[in-house]
Amino acid sequence: MVATEPQMSVADFRAVAREIEREVAKVMVGQIDVLRDVLICIVAGGHALLEGVPGLGKTMLVRTLGEALELNFSRIQFTPDLMPADITGTNILIEDQEGRRQFAFQPGPIFANLVLADEINRATPKTQSALLEAMQEKTVTVANDIHRLAQPFFVLATQNPLEMEGTYPLPEAQLDRFFFKLLVRFPNAEDLTEILRRTTTEETVTADRATDGATICAMGMLARQVPIASHVNDYVVRLVMATHPDQEGASSSIKRYVRYGASPRGAQAIVLAAKIRALLEGRLNVAFEDVRTVALPALRHRVILNFEAEAGGTTADSVLRNLLEETKEMAP
Repeated sequence: MVATEPQMSVADFRAVAREIEREVAKVMVGQIDVLRDVLICIVAGGHALLEGVPGLGKTMLVRTLGEALELNFSRIQFTPDLMPADITGTNILIEDQEGRRQFAFQPGPIFANLVLADEINRATPKTQSALLEAMQEKTVTVANDIHRLAQPFFVLATQNPLEMEGTYPLPEAQLDRFFFKLLVRFPNAEDLTEILRRTTTEETVTADRATDGATICAMGMLARQVPIASHVNDYVVRLVMATHPDQEGASSSIKRYVRYGASPRGAQAIVLAAKIRALLEGRLNVAFEDVRTVALPALRHRVILNFEAEAGGTTADSVLRNLLEETKEMAP
């Protein structure tokens, strides 16, 4: 268990965040926006899904973050033959010193503070679903026994785009449990040059410890104390409601391309992420800009497109960008 969280100021919050980003930047080149969004997920106590083609450093980013945070780190390599018990653990028969046999629970790699689910969509949906209870309730049930996970607990998952060979789509219930879905882009020429310089020489750089679990929990508690004005909160509600094609405020593009809109978890993610972004910017109030910035990673995996959108190449991001342009901000 994590010790009692210390009191924290906004200045302390920003200082810790900058230190984490600085340590990760020693190893990672570029991907600043992705790192910032992953940090928001961790402070919020949520989980992040990173999507990108192989070779963009998704796994390295998560592993380096594990080095920068003083947390128990575990990595699970998802493969088609991985079974749920390989993740959660199982009961095994053991024999004590007196020769008596009994079943004892052998914890799986899910029992860690920071879990890297590497290439999560290369495992079957049955195995993917082994994470559902852990990600939502922070518990694991094996043979009717409930085992609580250590706190804090984060799942940072990587996946390849669905058109890649040997991948399985994540169930909607699984996707909804991810706080953010982040798209890892190909580096620009300058970053690629620096990547080559760092990886084709004898230079070896590692990240130092930047903070611990108690401080992360304290950052999360401070973020939840940030006030949000009623008109900004109403803006979030109207955004999420408008993602549903059967709602009165739905735009023509939503009605045309969306099958199901975002869940209440999407609204919760927007509000909490906007509060954390405000603190990272040195403010104690949530602005409309904070909401707009975090809306895409909070909603892109929660909006389910229909066949017409998929056949025509329409993406959730393009639909959501249109929604953000059409949803008006209202002053108090």
